[in-house]
Parts: sequence; C-alpha cells; structure tokens
Amino acid sequence: MIIEAKVYTCRKCQSKDLVKNGTNASGSSQYHCKTCGAYGVLELKERSTEEKKELIIKVYQERSSMRAIERTFGVSRQTLSVWLKEKANDLPPLEETLQPVDSKKIPVLELDELWSFVFRSKDKVWVWIAMNRETREIVAYACGDRSEDTCQILWDRVPSAYKEAIVFSDYWNAYQAVIPSEQHRPVGKETGETAHIERWNNTLRQHLARFVRKTLSFCKCIKMHEICLKLFIHRYNTELLPIVG
Repeated sequence: MIIEAKVYTCRKCQSKDLVKNGTNASGSSQYHCKTCGAYGVLELKERSTEEKKELIIKVYQERSSMRAIERTFGVSRQTLSVWLKEKANDLPPLEETLQPVDSKKIPVLELDELWSFVFRSKDKVWVWIAMNRETREIVAYACGDRSEDTCQILWDRVPSAYKEAIVFSDYWNAYQAVIPSEQHRPVGKETGETAHIERWNNTLRQHLARFVRKTLSFCKCIKMHEICLKLFIHRYNTELLPIVG
C-alpha cells in the first residue's frame, strides 16, 4: 500500500517544524511554527473572484440571509458584511442613476414610508421613499423615525430637478409640515395615487429578508440596515427596473 503524506511548511520561514494550533472561526486548521514562532492557516482558501463577489451580493438581494449565503457559498458572514460595505462605498450618488427629467413636463412624485426593525422588533426603523411616478425610479430615500425631521431629510435629498414636482402622499402630518402646500396632494389609498410606491414597498420586502416585518434575517445595527437599502435601490434603478417596473 502506498500512502502519500502531505508536508506543510511555514509560509514565513519555510520550516517544517510545525505543530497544530486548533482552528479559526471559519473552521480552517491553524499551525504554530516552532522555528520562527509564526501562526497561520495550513491551507489558504482560494480568494473569491470579483465575478463571484458580485454574484453573491446579488443572491443576497434575492431574500437570502447571511447564514444561507454562508451555507451555500462557504463565505463567512463577516466576509460578506465587508463586501457589502465596500460595494456600498463604491456606488455613485443616487442622482446619477436617474434618467434626465423632461423639462416640458412637471414631474410627479409618490412618497411613502414603511417600517422594519433593527436588532429587535420593538426598535422600529422607518424607511422613507420618493418615487418618480412616470419612470418608477427611486429618486431619494431616508432612514429614521416617523417624525418631521426624517421627512425633512428625505425632502432635502430629493434632486433639484424634482423640487417643483407635484407630490402625492398619504395624510401623515409630517408630509404636510415639510412639503410646500402648493405642491402637496395628500390622498387616501383608495384613490390609487400612491399605488406605485406602495407596490414598491412590497418589492423591497420580497427582495431583502431583513425588511420583512416577521423575520429572523434582521439587522443588528442601523448602519448595515442602510447599506443594504442603498445597495438595493441602486440595483433597482440600474438593473431591476425594466423587469419589475
């Protein structure tokens, strides 16, 4: 019988005098070099390509949880979190994802807010969205409570090309306090004037598990909550809109 034995060497000093040193958080075997004192992993995992990163991030936006990604692709939740943050930091301003506004028409915006939670269901976080009715593009968003302050943040983020738009929303008093009365049209759901933005809220919940009201895939910090929302909105405007619009 022929038995092949694999000999490991220290990546720092090339010594073969190694002893096992348990496993790391990902389950990979570690070593300790008796010659130079270095610690390391016996077998380095192959680095993920940019194509694989993009695929995993897209799969994450199809209602897969971080733990599901970890089980399916063998990528740790910590690594996925780093990828999401890097991707969000590299995104252009949201305004650059929008089509030019037709100067001959007065744009129409639909505004609405939906709640989810961070860390526990008692800690509600409201997502405020402004949508261009004609193109179905998301032109601005904000995260926070349901007060006038968060509504003001949303309105301040609306691009200048939409500042004179006709704005439809529900009767929540924050809208009436922030949006100029000559532009604001508060309506009830039965009118259908906010049907597009209400449908988009459902699209968001269908794609990102952490925005579902009853879920185990919730965010533990508001920063990651906003990062995931930012990533989805940019992808929606640039890739998903022709499909779901």
